[in-house]
Order: sequence, then C-alpha cells, then structure tokens
Amino acid sequence: MTPHADSPPADTSSPARERAEPAPGAPDTGRLIGLDLARGLAVFGMYAVHVGPPPGQGGVIGFLMELAQGRSSALFAVLAGFAVALITGRRTPKTGLAGRQAVAKVVIRAVILMALGTALTLTGTPVVPILAFYGLFFLLVLPLYRLGAGPLALIAVGWALVGPQLLYALKPVFGGRVFPSYGQADGPVSLFFTGGYPALTWVPFVIAGTAVARCDLAATTVRIRLALTGVALAVTGYGGSWLAMRLVPGAAEAVRKAEAGQGMSSMSSMSSVSPDSIGIFGDSPAGMLASAPHSEATLSIVAATGVAILVITGCLAAMDAFPRLRRLARPVIAVGSMSLTAYVYHIVAIWLLVPEDTTGGRLYDLLGFIASVTVFATVWSRFFQRGPLEWLMGRATGITRHVQ
Repeated sequence: MTPHADSPPADTSSPARERAEPAPGAPDTGRLIGLDLARGLAVFGMYAVHVGPPPGQGGVIGFLMELAQGRSSALFAVLAGFAVALITGRRTPKTGLAGRQAVAKVVIRAVILMALGTALTLTGTPVVPILAFYGLFFLLVLPLYRLGAGPLALIAVGWALVGPQLLYALKPVFGGRVFPSYGQADGPVSLFFTGGYPALTWVPFVIAGTAVARCDLAATTVRIRLALTGVALAVTGYGGSWLAMRLVPGAAEAVRKAEAGQGMSSMSSMSSVSPDSIGIFGDSPAGMLASAPHSEATLSIVAATGVAILVITGCLAAMDAFPRLRRLARPVIAVGSMSLTAYVYHIVAIWLLVPEDTTGGRLYDLLGFIASVTVFATVWSRFFQRGPLEWLMGRATGITRHVQ
C-alpha cells in the first residue's frame, strides 16, 4: 500500500449526467460518459498503487504498476478541474443568481471533502487521503471559474513553472525538507506545503483540467488538438528530464539516490513509495529536473498533465466512436460515476482488512479490490443514478437553492 494516496474522486457528481454542448457538425456526445470512464481507470490505477504488487518486479504486471504510479493521482487532479467547471458552467460560466449558487455549491463540497479527508486520515492507514487537499484545491481554483480556456491554460503553465521552485525555496522554513511531516493532518501548513499533495505544486493540474473542460469537447478537431497538446506536454516533461539527466551535472546522481531510497522503503511495507522518498527529488537543485512521479518538479507536472489529457481525450473519443465498447466498459463507467464512494471504500477496507505488518502487495489483493468495487458499482447503478456518498453530497449541497 502506498502512503502517497494516488488519489480520490476529482468530483462528487457524475459527469456522465452532465449534458455536453455539441458543436455544429460534430458528433453529439449527449453525455460526457468518457469522463466517468477516465475516472474509473484512475480508480483502478489508484488501487494498483495502494494494494498491488510493487512495480520493481518487472514483466507486464510490473510495467502496469509503474504506469499507475503518480499518473492516477494526476488524472484525478485534472478531473477535479472538470468538477469545478461542471458545477459553475462548463462552456459558459454561470453568472448572477446561478453563479452565486454554483460558487456556494463548490464551497460546501470543499468543506465536506476536507472534513471527510481529515476523518480518513485519523484511521491511521498507510495511505495518505487526498480528500482534504482536494477541498483546498477547489477553493483555490474557484476564483478563476469565470475565465476562459486560454487564460486558465496560461495560469496553469505559470503556476507549474513557479510553484515547485517556490516550494523548494521555502524548504528551510519547514525544517529543511519539503515533506518533514508527511501524512500528518497539521492544518494549512500541511495542505499548502508539507503534506502528500501540497497545493503549491498540485493546483496546476486542477487549473489545467478546468481549461480543458472549457473547450468544445464534442468537436473532433478540438479533441485532436487537445490530444496533440497532451503528447507535446508528455514529450516535453519526460524528454526534457531525460536530457537534463545527461546534461546537468549532479542531476542523474540525485535521481539515482532518490530511486534507491524508494526501493529500500518498498521492501518494508506494501507501499511502493515511502514517506521519506516522496519529494526527495527536490532535495537538490539538480533533482528538481526529474519527471518522476510525485517529485513535485515542473517537468513532472508537465508530463503527468500531458498523460492525463491524453487519457481523457482518448476516453471521450472511444465512447463516441465505439458504441459496443461503451457497453463493454459499462462496469468501469459505473465505478467512475461514484468515484468518491470507491475512494472511501478502499481506504476503509484497507483500515479494516489489511494487517499493519503486511509486507508486499499481492496481485490477488488488487484483483479482489477491483472486482468488489466493480460489482458493487454495477449493481448500484442499475437502481440509483448516484453512488451513496455522491447522493449524500448532493443532498448537502441542495441547500444552495436558498442562496439569493
């Protein structure tokens, strides 16, 4: 199990039930089913990180486990940007009374997520719940909800360039390390700087997701441009880091030390990434050039954002182009439509069922988690439109209709 939770639901409402505005001459997606498919894949990736075999074992399984590292949480964070856009008006931001009610709805969701995240943290599992961080992300991005795709994209790029460097510069203020109190619920300092998902380096994912959501996702040409953008970002992030490792003195050695720390820590628990290894890439200026998952470096943010955009656009296109695939993927879509429930379920299950001294993730544990949540979500979705926790969230935010 990884202490660095590879994330929860980016949204607590199902985007599959949000109408898309199709462009003239473009295929009518009707519903953004592809977003739920992307969420479902991210849930499975999260489970792989937390209860699956270590990525270092090699082979196809090892490759898939490595693929899930960091990218699942980045995908969820990008989809969190969709959550803000879906609530506040995806293509055209809401104004007036509708705008005020939408803002209130986001604030209420954020407060509930922060409270729920704190409660999950108190279970003491090796997984660091991301929900409290998500709540903060929603609040930080909310002031930008009236901006269009272009300005949002520019802000995301600027934040990705400045945030990691600022976090590195502030390390002496927080005890000389970026993550001296990893996994601890120590208030705003943890949420902004010292926690598992510091806002200073994770908010760019959310802003990027909001920018993508502002685009005409029903238009094929827009999806193609977004996919090409995802490729460009991934190549820039991973390729730029690859070059830096060979051209910048000390960079490769810093990354090797960090990876060695990860390897040693993974032998002592089910976690494939340890608290001490998270953020260690930033312990030296050269290490800030790494694109490794959770390195909190600019190139890592750029690369993971590119991968997330590729997954989202691929899922949207696949659901439109292959109706038969949509039927086959229905169980995964069901999981994605109740990703908050799926996330809380796996934290509670780890807390209740997995012994603290368990060593090494096992494939059948992972398959059991995936099978159980898939069966539950599939059956539940046949009778209800929302997952249990999604329904409760909807009830709680229903009071926003009284906002004037």
